[in-house]
Amino acid sequence: MQIIPSILTNSTDELMSMLAKCEGVCDRVQIDIVDGVFAGNRTIDPSALKYLDTDLKLNFHLMVANPASWVEKCASVGANMIIGQIEQMTSQEEFIKKCQMVNVSVGLALNLPTPIDSLDQAVIGDIDTLLLMSVPAGFGGQEFDQGVYQKIKEASLLKEKDTTPFRLCVDGGVSEESVGTLFRMKVDEVIIGKRLFTGDLKTNIDVILNKAQL
Repeated sequence: MQIIPSILTNSTDELMSMLAKCEGVCDRVQIDIVDGVFAGNRTIDPSALKYLDTDLKLNFHLMVANPASWVEKCASVGANMIIGQIEQMTSQEEFIKKCQMVNVSVGLALNLPTPIDSLDQAVIGDIDTLLLMSVPAGFGGQEFDQGVYQKIKEASLLKEKDTTPFRLCVDGGVSEESVGTLFRMKVDEVIIGKRLFTGDLKTNIDVILNKAQL
């Protein structure tokens, strides 16, 4: 299991400060982008990273209206992967093709109330990551919802049938208590936000990974 720090902020200064803490500690960071339409919150625009010089791999998680229209903007600032919420997509296939055109890895994300069968079965083999929200998308600091466990089971069955298996990712409210269950359910990636940055980032990641394996 990989622990990936996520950054959800409307402050460019805070964004840069948190990215600096990640340098040399982890290889990948998720930048959450919320446009005020998908959820009643607004974060920095991808253009805030225009002059960023980093070795970090950047995931952009698009919680926005029409995610496909944001793909080129994210790619232009160094995105390694772009993950879009399917709830605001007119076509999951269109989003995937746009990501492929700009040569970035692609993920689809499902909000907490969105059932697994909302995924377009025709595109499962084309995604690199399936992200399941374990809180309502758009805000940090929420409590983990155990209702995601059933969705993980259903997603795992899809993964078993995939000839090029996607990575299964869970995002939102993950605690030292829930991470062990996610590990046993063979979740590949866990996204954790601001509380991971309270204190020493590396120590916090190590503690969570140790808890997961107990």
